[in-house]
Amino acid sequence: MKVTADEDKSHGGGVLVVGASAAGLATAEALRRQGYEGGLTVLGAEPHLPYDRPPLSKQVLSGTWDPDRARLRPQEILDALRAEFVLADPAVGLDVAARTVHTASGRALRADAVVIATGLRPRTLPGQAGLAGVHVLRTLEDALALRAGLLAASRLVVVGDGVLGAEVAATARDMGLDVTLAGPQQAPMALQFGPSVAESLAGLHAERGVRLRPGAGVTGLTGRDGRVTGVSLDTGEVLPADVVVVAIGADPVTDWLAGSGLRLDNGVVCDSRCRAAEGIYAVGDVARWHHERLGVPMRLENRTNATEQALTVAANILGEDRPYNPVPYFWTDQFDAKIQVHGVPSADAEVTVVDGDREGRRFVALYRRGGRVTGVLGWNMPKQTRLRRQEVVDALPGLAPALG
Repeated sequence: MKVTADEDKSHGGGVLVVGASAAGLATAEALRRQGYEGGLTVLGAEPHLPYDRPPLSKQVLSGTWDPDRARLRPQEILDALRAEFVLADPAVGLDVAARTVHTASGRALRADAVVIATGLRPRTLPGQAGLAGVHVLRTLEDALALRAGLLAASRLVVVGDGVLGAEVAATARDMGLDVTLAGPQQAPMALQFGPSVAESLAGLHAERGVRLRPGAGVTGLTGRDGRVTGVSLDTGEVLPADVVVVAIGADPVTDWLAGSGLRLDNGVVCDSRCRAAEGIYAVGDVARWHHERLGVPMRLENRTNATEQALTVAANILGEDRPYNPVPYFWTDQFDAKIQVHGVPSADAEVTVVDGDREGRRFVALYRRGGRVTGVLGWNMPKQTRLRRQEVVDALPGLAPALG
């Protein structure tokens, strides 16, 4: 459906964005840039105006940034957006037919179009809720609480060797803590990078003093007097800890949509236009949409996707018929390494270094499956990586068989 200013005035609805983080803000901004003049409401579960999450595990956690620096826009820019921000009031239900969102405080917010941008919720370990010193990292409060814990501690164990766990380990090690990184993979981020590049990342962490426990099965936490003392492994060993960070992934926040009639399966299931139902869209980490050029459902958890997908959602709300067919992209900063990835590199792909050299930790690698380029990874070579991205773009129409 197309939402216009006239329709907004006649029905008192406008556009309601549920989620006040990067994807939600980007959607609101894209609507204004594309000419929408009607009512615009942004509903947020947190008490904060929109802020950026990638700095939480790095600059905010280390203390090199004041928390206010993570805000996505200054107040005057938000004011110019002419949007009503309703904060600290989580959505608890959605009436799809009436396009009405119900909130924890009892509000009923009706709109002509609803955009779901509720993001992710970190997974936890059994028993962690009752122990002080155990942290997850998703929100600004999480980051500040973890920083306070690290400043008072000497030993950190990070459970989970994906991108968040590896970033937290690197930041904490730079802060001077004794850090152990434990996870099921043979090297940090092996599922994302494949074994050869992941081994280079493991080497970087080991050189900087991070203790790696690859292939570790975590069975639980130990504690004394209500505070964590260690992490138990399936080998029977206990890794001693003053602080533990649990970084074992996150799940889309869709529980509030139970009973709404929307299809929920690893996110809000959408068509190629990011539309979940008539007048209902999803954007960002929570959206699982059909990628037409790949012919597969896809859900991406990264900052770039939040911005790019918002442009498509805004255009479709305003009457375009635009599929969302991105080249996936993400980056991570760990110690002095800036790693950028375009496409879909996989653990079983053939990896070839095409620029630089791996030993010097300044290189570009191409990933191929079935003879097709599926991804490009750059380590401290941003310009060359962007140039190689075109090879992924060129292979995109035929990429699905190679990914299968």
